[in-house]
Amino acid sequence: MPNPKRRHSKSRTAKRRTHDALKPRTLSVCPQCQEPKPPHMVCKHCGYYNTRQVRAVSEE
Repeated sequence: MPNPKRRHSKSRTAKRRTHDALKPRTLSVCPQCQEPKPPHMVCKHCGYYNTRQVRAVSEE
C-alpha cells in the first residue's frame, strides 16, 4: 500500500472536507392539504400523491 511521503496541511484537509456537511432536507407543499412533505412522496397527512388518493388515512 502506498503511504504519503509528507503530511497534508490543515488547509488542504479542510478544502477536501468542505463538501462533507449534511444538507437540509427539501420540502414541498402538498397540493391537497397544504402540509409540507418531501417531494415525490405520498403525503402522510392526506394520503394523496399526484392528485390521486393512494393511501387511506384515518381522520383523527
